[in-house]
Amino acid sequence: MKPSGDREGARPAALELWGGVECTLVRIGDEWRDQLTETGHRTRPGDIDAIAALGIRAIRYPILWDDVARDGPDALDFSWHDARLARLRHHGIRVIAGLVHHGSGPRWTDLDDPDWAAKLGAFAGEVAQRYPWIDTWTPVNEPLTTARFSFLYGHWYPHRRRMSATLRALTTQCEGIASAMRAIRAVNPAARLLVTEDFGRVFSTPALAYQAEHENERRWLSIDLLAGRVREGHPFWDWMQGDGVTRDRLAAFHDGNATPDLIGVDHYLTSERFLDDRLDLHPDVVPGDNGRHRYADIEAVRMPEVAAHVGTAERLREVWARYQIPLVVGEVHHGCTREEQARWLLDVWRDAQTVRDEGVDLCAVTLWALVGAVDWRSLLVRREGHYEAGAFDARGPTLRRTLVGALAAKLARDGTADHPVLDQPGWWHRPGRFYAARHDPADERLPGRRLLITGATGTLGQAFARICHHRGLAWRLTTRAELDITDPASIAAAIERERPWAVINAAGFVRPCEADARPDECFSINTLGAEQLARACRIAGLPYVTFSSDLVFDGQLGRPYLEADSPSPRGAYGRSKAEAEARVLAANHDSLVIRTSTFFGPWDRHNFAYGLIERLKRGEHIDDVGDQTIVTPTYVPDLVHATLDLLLDRETGIRHLANSGEVSWHDLARSLATRTGHDPRLISAAAGAPSNTGLTSGHGLALRPLEIALDDFVTHSAPLAELA
Repeated sequence: MKPSGDREGARPAALELWGGVECTLVRIGDEWRDQLTETGHRTRPGDIDAIAALGIRAIRYPILWDDVARDGPDALDFSWHDARLARLRHHGIRVIAGLVHHGSGPRWTDLDDPDWAAKLGAFAGEVAQRYPWIDTWTPVNEPLTTARFSFLYGHWYPHRRRMSATLRALTTQCEGIASAMRAIRAVNPAARLLVTEDFGRVFSTPALAYQAEHENERRWLSIDLLAGRVREGHPFWDWMQGDGVTRDRLAAFHDGNATPDLIGVDHYLTSERFLDDRLDLHPDVVPGDNGRHRYADIEAVRMPEVAAHVGTAERLREVWARYQIPLVVGEVHHGCTREEQARWLLDVWRDAQTVRDEGVDLCAVTLWALVGAVDWRSLLVRREGHYEAGAFDARGPTLRRTLVGALAAKLARDGTADHPVLDQPGWWHRPGRFYAARHDPADERLPGRRLLITGATGTLGQAFARICHHRGLAWRLTTRAELDITDPASIAAAIERERPWAVINAAGFVRPCEADARPDECFSINTLGAEQLARACRIAGLPYVTFSSDLVFDGQLGRPYLEADSPSPRGAYGRSKAEAEARVLAANHDSLVIRTSTFFGPWDRHNFAYGLIERLKRGEHIDDVGDQTIVTPTYVPDLVHATLDLLLDRETGIRHLANSGEVSWHDLARSLATRTGHDPRLISAAAGAPSNTGLTSGHGLALRPLEIALDDFVTHSAPLAELA
């Protein structure tokens, strides 16, 4: 039986921060996607200590049926879980155990199995016997979402596309939840049930009001079933029986014993949808079809007519009003740039505080995907290796705390957070978010504390200004007349005048081929200027970023260079950068030095890629850029985005940033020729001793593959369009 009175006094004195590890284990065709493996959490036991250091009070943690019982119901392997759960207990973190997370169960069963619920219940009993101290359980994560993605939209196994199958799969999962909790409470009568779901509301044009009404009723089905609300008169009572869910199956919930003790509201920026039959307004959206209308299904946050009715607070109020069951925000994650992730976390935290102050019984906000997630932008359907960081970046040998993690630690400690990027609102609040907006980003004035960027006339400085504006980061780009990095007085005056929160040095002597003829000028700008800025930032207490080059290496190591490799420059340019690295870090050990390679970008003509294609278009035969030196060319937008993320995460020391994938100059030139429709035979291999100045990272910081960056460059380069 369900315990009575277990909700009394459940609300803590202050809003708590909980955490969660993205742990989806789902079958797609004959393959399995395992997020614990893909994010590396499965093989990094030290993650638990890093997570504990955030100060979170509880964690949604997997003890997945698909994982523990993969070889059969009598072959349970808890060894991995024993070690990690013991470590969580050692740190005093309460565990909320998840048993099925977007899956259909182990390979030897699935949601079409009539005994699925009983089998899950038997497994839950085994888990409860092994870990009787766990007091809160999520036997099945987001049952309605899983049913939709697997049985209505066909994304996951068994890849169905029928509403009848969706309703049957949902009922099976809810029966599994009830069966699991009966078995768990046989061990621990006080065990609590946390059921998570995405309750995103659907809006529409008048013509599609009937479809929106259907989806808005459907979003309650998992909780309605468990709470015994699906009775005669419920919008889905007759529908579910018509689709094969018998009256007896529905009646089995009517005693209310499966009613959740907590409801986890999993809300994302894309959770709320707008259905629009005006297809001409959305030419880039593949329309849906319900047999009656064709329509675009788009993010409601981008439609001005419903903007006032979207958001976490609105959905929390709705769920509370309907059920009067204590709530948690079950997942907070945003797969976007670092500062937008931070803004979303703070927005949700503030919304939770607001509705809590209004009287909603809400106890916690759960920071989801603590160690990140992989390929969720395609719902795991495509293996692209697209990683989204969370509180930590897990791409290195150990976890690296991000800005999100730093803010989470502050929220956990005292419920407050501050950072200059929070001076600006998230993109979901800015004027340019609406699809119909006639908005020029240049008209958007960004308030708050600013970044100071040197190098106004250079490719890198211009790119930083453009991308900072796109990301909603207030910035000030300075010319040499406004900030001369070779003049300490000019540096001090600019810092006093602009009062930035960080400085990015994008200025420099940028022509390596001229450096040997002008070594003093090169040294003054690249070395002394970078050093003086570092010293000024140390005095002012400001984070500082400057750039170095792969040319600090002579290319004779025989492999790509790591950050720990000793510089060995050959020319004046490389020597100026190597000396700058040493002086900058000596003057200010909190500096961030980014080593990168020859870069190319989509917004100007001052790069080797544009120059090459311009010559090819003129029909020139090229024999001066085709040698066999191995390099790692770097796409400017990728470089700038990654640098900003590292700056926001307060990384220091030397870091390598280059697009992954080594290539010779000769092969790179031929690849660009082919991509732009020119004859690669116009490019001859030039003579020269082989070398490899490619960069790789010991910190797991490689940018996306070079091949993808080259495709992006060719597709989006404004100068190339002018050559067409």
